[in-house]
Amino acid sequence: MKTFIFLTILLQIFVLQQVRTNECELTSNDDIQLTANEFIQSRQICHILNLPTTNKRQISITGRLVDYTTRCQKSISNANVEIIRIHLNHRSVCSNIYHSNSDGYFNLTNLIIDFNEEIFLRLTAPSYKTIYKKIHFPLSYDQSVEMILNWKIVLSKDIKQSQSQDDQRMKSIVDTLLSEMTLDEKIGQLNLEGVGFNADGPVITNEQRERIRRGEIGAVLGIFTPQAVRQLQELAINSSRLKVPFIFGFDVIHGHKTIFPIPLALSATWNMTLIEQSARIAAREATADALNWVFSPMVDIAHDPRWGRILEGAGEDPYLGSQVAAAMVRGYQGSNISDVDTVMACFKHFGLYGAAEAGRDYNTVDMSPLRMYEFYLPPYRAAVEAGAGSVMTSFNEINGVPSTANQWLLTDLLRNQWNFTGFVVTDATAMYELIPHGLGNLQEVSARSLNAGVDLDMGSQGFLSTLNQSVQQGKVTEQTIEQACRRVLEAKYKLGLLDDPFHYVNESRAHTDIFTKENRLAARDFARRSFVLLKNDKQILPLARSNLTITLVGPLADDRRNLLGAWSGAGDWTQAVSVLDGINQLIGNNIQVLHVKGANLLEDPDMLKLLNAYGGDIILDNRTATQMIDEALQAAQKSDVIVAVVGETQGMTGEAASRADIGLPVCQQLLLQALFNTNKPVVIVLMNGRPMTLTWEDQHATAILETWFAGTETGNAIAEVLFGYYNPAGKLTATFPRSVGQIPLYYNHKNTGRPFNSSDFLNRYKSRYLDISNDPLYPFGYGLSYTSFSFGPLNADKTQLHGDSDRLTIRFVLGNNGAYDGEEVVQLYIGDPVASVTRAVRELKNFQKVFLQARERQEISFIITTDDLKFFDSNLNYIWEEGLFNIYIGPDSVNTQSVQINWFKL
Repeated sequence: MKTFIFLTILLQIFVLQQVRTNECELTSNDDIQLTANEFIQSRQICHILNLPTTNKRQISITGRLVDYTTRCQKSISNANVEIIRIHLNHRSVCSNIYHSNSDGYFNLTNLIIDFNEEIFLRLTAPSYKTIYKKIHFPLSYDQSVEMILNWKIVLSKDIKQSQSQDDQRMKSIVDTLLSEMTLDEKIGQLNLEGVGFNADGPVITNEQRERIRRGEIGAVLGIFTPQAVRQLQELAINSSRLKVPFIFGFDVIHGHKTIFPIPLALSATWNMTLIEQSARIAAREATADALNWVFSPMVDIAHDPRWGRILEGAGEDPYLGSQVAAAMVRGYQGSNISDVDTVMACFKHFGLYGAAEAGRDYNTVDMSPLRMYEFYLPPYRAAVEAGAGSVMTSFNEINGVPSTANQWLLTDLLRNQWNFTGFVVTDATAMYELIPHGLGNLQEVSARSLNAGVDLDMGSQGFLSTLNQSVQQGKVTEQTIEQACRRVLEAKYKLGLLDDPFHYVNESRAHTDIFTKENRLAARDFARRSFVLLKNDKQILPLARSNLTITLVGPLADDRRNLLGAWSGAGDWTQAVSVLDGINQLIGNNIQVLHVKGANLLEDPDMLKLLNAYGGDIILDNRTATQMIDEALQAAQKSDVIVAVVGETQGMTGEAASRADIGLPVCQQLLLQALFNTNKPVVIVLMNGRPMTLTWEDQHATAILETWFAGTETGNAIAEVLFGYYNPAGKLTATFPRSVGQIPLYYNHKNTGRPFNSSDFLNRYKSRYLDISNDPLYPFGYGLSYTSFSFGPLNADKTQLHGDSDRLTIRFVLGNNGAYDGEEVVQLYIGDPVASVTRAVRELKNFQKVFLQARERQEISFIITTDDLKFFDSNLNYIWEEGLFNIYIGPDSVNTQSVQINWFKL
């Protein structure tokens, strides 16, 4: 026998490249030309072939199997590592099976391989996708040399197989619970109640304690901290018959205790990675406080800034709103909703809540189905497709039927068309509010809501008090109650609560994962990236970092109470950083800051009374308005520039905070007027939760920086932007009108039969105003920078396209022509001038956020397919039609270049 010379040839095959610590990429399958039957035949065990030694070679294969979902930190121990041999002469197939050890390692040594065989490695593990690897031998391979392969194999879960197994287990557990439940206990699971708490734990009434004992509460809102949640969960487990745990929900809207900018501000970043990260951090903090369900994201499209809840959404565009909705759901729920640092998302308000007439909260909504599908429904569907576990109904009616009792909305559309499998919860007391809507008494509206598709009643106790009677009277069936109960129990299973009711209760995490330095740094970064530079005459910004005296004036300049904005959840406003503190901490030793108040936040007595009744904490200064303004003017005379921090209070936006006048309060306008009269440069720093009417301010201010309600790190973020440590790059996602008389005002409007062209000013009989321009003050997508960007000519690779498979590529060169590094949001819109139904003048279809260093140029390209041309026709079919299309590209929705193309069906 010929002696083998054992040399080691190390072939490192790392299909996974480590991009960053703890991250990894999946191992891909090789292209293996074998049929399924041949692989089935491989169950035959291979025996050592009795062939001449010249036809044999020796190999060793070692490696490790790791799990992708844990970023390659978890080993896969129960795997089969199979060597499959295909004899080339007569296609005989056989295999040998080995196994990975407890650490995921496998070691296949001294394998004798026939020269006329093809060798494959097949790796299988329960719940993971199978991997096939072909063993390739170098062309110059020396048969007398042992070849050693050292592989790292990264496996991903087989979602279908894993989901199927988990679904079977979930069904078995839920079926068992349901079989043991009485009708009253099933109804109890459909009841969501609010519970207060203090330092000693939950604050519950005797009636609630008794309902818990009887199993008549399924979920709880308003309570957090591990101590309080543990006490209440123990009460449910120890006192109820079936020991079914609670879900714990809370309004985590833009952060839990570390508060980020309001959602409207986050959307102005146009950065889905950042938005997802904000939800991820919020989920970590919320779960560290023992929560597992959040009433977010709000994905309502809004065209009316008078509506106070516009601050909770992503603005006016359905495409951008859909991207934000999906990013938020991904951030909250992660890759596995049962992980201890993920929460169940609840998108809201389903549906059309943002279209309330006159911008008045809770008001009627009435629109055509076409408008509904085209402009308002897409973000809800995006949340469903992203896997959101729950949805909240809205207060408004749709086609004459309030959402909470609307079977078409909650069953026909949501479940049957969109395949939503989670549970439906009402908004607070929404079921009870069906009574003043005119749908009947509490029993009637409760039965109607259940039959429409509601699973969980928040605050009305309509299910709890009436469903048993409705079953007896035939108004609802026990099967319908059981189906709703099943959905609630399934949510508890998915959250891991049926396996461990205290899954989210961990007191150590409450000390290590909440309000951390890292989370505050993230909050600062999110804030500064959300700011929108609306005006910057004479490049007054950024301000000099030395040899400068500024007057920092305004009722919000040294304010912390209002910085978090509405829906700030568990945030502590006393921990927020004021603008004065932010500037002093950043650069206070190098410049002189003269701080004066200048004006009250507002002085309207009725609004003061109303806001303070709901925690506004607005205190009027003892001085008169004239005295405060005089003090401001004295300081201004000593300064080089005036920075005026003005805006709304946190209570002037949010739920039940509609405003007919969306300008600055009069007392603040009087302060600005006096400052403008000094002829000193005036930089306005705005804090607000909605687009405002700022026509007069825009005419007189030197610069305007929109900072919204920016959260915990407001002052630090504003200071960094004012002094050029960060170049603002935010873009508006909601149009700023010139006047409330223009509202609703949005970029993707229809053209009308008499469109107005401003170049034809004297043509009266057009769709126009006599007293002001049709145009907004600041359009959708608008935002300036400390640098300047240029858009080169658009280059389309073709102008005639055919069929669904064709693609259009548009390229151009984006240049940073200024002295500052910066980011530009490149926006692509499409207009369809001729169609079977009227279309918007243009619609956002894509965007890219591009960072360029000073003087850098970069080619940007977009690929357009027929999916970008689709719309809903008059029968609500989602189609595209051949014809002429205008492609617009630019820095906002108005200042664009365009190319025109024809796209034919054939």
